[in-house]
Amino acid sequence: MSKVGKQAGPAPEPRAAELVRNVAVVGHAGAGKTTLVEALLARTGTVPRAGRTVDGTTVGDSEEVEIRLQRSVALALAPLEHRGVKVNLLDTPGSPDFVGELRAGLRAADAALFVISAVDGVDAMTVQLWDECAAVGMPRAIVVTQLDRPRADFDDSVALCQRLLGEGVHPLYLPMHGDDESVAGVIGLISQRVYDWSSGDRVERDPDPEHLPLIESLRGELLEAVIAESEDETLLDRYLGGEVIDPKVVTGDLELAVARGNFFPVLPAAPLTLLGTDELLEVLTQAMPTPLEHPSPVVTRPDGSPAAPITCDPDGPLVAEVVKTTSDPYLGRVSLIRVFSGTLTPDAVVHISGHGLVERGHPDHDADERVGTLSTPLGALMRPVAECRAGDIVSVAKLTSAETGDTISGKDDPLLVAPWDLPEPQHAIAVEAASRADEDKLGTALQRLVAEDPTVRLERQAETGQLLLWCVGEAHAEVLVDRLKTRYGVAVTLPEVKVALRETLARPVSVTGRHVKQSGGHGQYAVVHMEFEPLPAGEGLVFEQTVVGGAVPGNYIPSVEKGVRAQMERGIDGRPLVDLKAILTDGKAHSVDSSDAAFQSAGALAVREACQTAGVQVLEPVSAIEVRLPSSYVGSVMSDLSGRRARVTGSTITEEDESLVSAEVPDLELLHYPAELRSLSHGTGSFTRRYLRHEPLPAHLTPKA
Repeated sequence: MSKVGKQAGPAPEPRAAELVRNVAVVGHAGAGKTTLVEALLARTGTVPRAGRTVDGTTVGDSEEVEIRLQRSVALALAPLEHRGVKVNLLDTPGSPDFVGELRAGLRAADAALFVISAVDGVDAMTVQLWDECAAVGMPRAIVVTQLDRPRADFDDSVALCQRLLGEGVHPLYLPMHGDDESVAGVIGLISQRVYDWSSGDRVERDPDPEHLPLIESLRGELLEAVIAESEDETLLDRYLGGEVIDPKVVTGDLELAVARGNFFPVLPAAPLTLLGTDELLEVLTQAMPTPLEHPSPVVTRPDGSPAAPITCDPDGPLVAEVVKTTSDPYLGRVSLIRVFSGTLTPDAVVHISGHGLVERGHPDHDADERVGTLSTPLGALMRPVAECRAGDIVSVAKLTSAETGDTISGKDDPLLVAPWDLPEPQHAIAVEAASRADEDKLGTALQRLVAEDPTVRLERQAETGQLLLWCVGEAHAEVLVDRLKTRYGVAVTLPEVKVALRETLARPVSVTGRHVKQSGGHGQYAVVHMEFEPLPAGEGLVFEQTVVGGAVPGNYIPSVEKGVRAQMERGIDGRPLVDLKAILTDGKAHSVDSSDAAFQSAGALAVREACQTAGVQVLEPVSAIEVRLPSSYVGSVMSDLSGRRARVTGSTITEEDESLVSAEVPDLELLHYPAELRSLSHGTGSFTRRYLRHEPLPAHLTPKA
């Protein structure tokens, strides 16, 4: 827990939805999201002073791994109160490896605040996320931060946003520079007032004469964009006709324009000095939409049958969703919950339902549980609250069956919200317990990780025997391994991931399998003459027999097949043998010493002899992949795929102007592909995969495999 969090005051009181704002703070890694949230918390008196990432004292980064890495890896809720309005800031990680946390934050939010660095500008992942928000009509605003750093340029940042993010992007305030060119305040374009911080405190005053041309050049375009959304259809004509419009009228239309998702205000900020925080708080509380203005999710019954639509009504049926799950050593499982309808209260018996994530290792489940204490989290600090009404966010401890993405509804009226879109985990790590003591705890710890994070999948690979933890990327994997150690006390080793290679015969061959042993008493006697030949991929074992004259008694023929099949499953070099035609042509038996076990052994020996004589062909798995990325990166991805022995099977353009590249790629070439694709596409590319078939591995790669 951060030191700041320990000194925080009580939680904001529950209130009506029109006095709540849920805002996801998003942007690329290093843009200053957590620092901005800290500044807003300090400015509103939520915490006595702003924490610093480098000191490990921020509210948002409370996990040990975040403090050590000095970057966010998990969604964090930071509620504050400003002029009677509660603002739930959902601080999201900027790294593409933690996109699951980002998606959860957007699910709980009604609007998004994009944080852009005045030094680093707009990256491709930010543009992609902007387009995703636009596709669902999510209201957005932009904050240009780090204005107090060298090479910071607000004008260039705004121009870049307007070029890359599209229409509707307009500055609402401008930074004001002092004599030494440092940022000394902000200039309001609507109010035509200066908010001067040069004295260390915010002082409102008239603009200087040199500010007026700049205000005039940008104010007209801003007012036109805002007034165009006004419900007063005469207002724009009156403004264009020269009428002076009251700033209060413009401010009211600003909220409407932002809520409709057609206007996106840009604000300057220097969070370390709190400059710009007052203006941002006004936008958050006055311009961002309330939960009443955000569409409620579609609900069904747990069996899939339709249910009546819900609204953001505290007296309606209870419908809430678990957007994040964590494990606390003292509180147990802690669920962060967004309430969409109804009111969640302590001691209420609720229905918990999770469906639709079976393929990710989350079996469908339904259970009734009693709600414990409700809390409003501030980083790691839990502050009790009496209830949580529709439109708000709350934490509940010890809901033992609740997982991320689950729906919480009334016990007598169970409902289900469909899970949100999540990336398919494509980066696998093999996990082994470091000791016997760790082995006893590993299974439980891994299951908890899966319950917490729907972008994680656990798999026991049948052919290699390895326990695989599928993650979004390498950084995601590092954090999960760290949590195993620090949160659950489980040390693990990470052996190299094995690809499920197979073998088949290199050519047809005839062999004899002879199992003869005599050690006193009954011996063991079985001799089989067999022909083997490789079959096309996927044919499995085809067993035939042409024995005449009873050379192999009929009751022992199934024993031979059983021995052949068992040896194929075991393989010769630890890899299963596949796609063989085995013909039993002749053999010998003994009236006393022959047995079922003897002929099984003879069949197995025949397989081994066939492999030794004819040799084997190693087969590697090949997957069909589909890569989705902006069209500007297709050339680089195509070139990279050609170096991975891939066969490109198609390339198309989607309606969203993205490219879909289809290819068949050996699994050996996909072991580190998620990281490579992310690098090639600047964090914007993703891919899906499905097993296709096994193919012969090139001879020069066999030693490496």
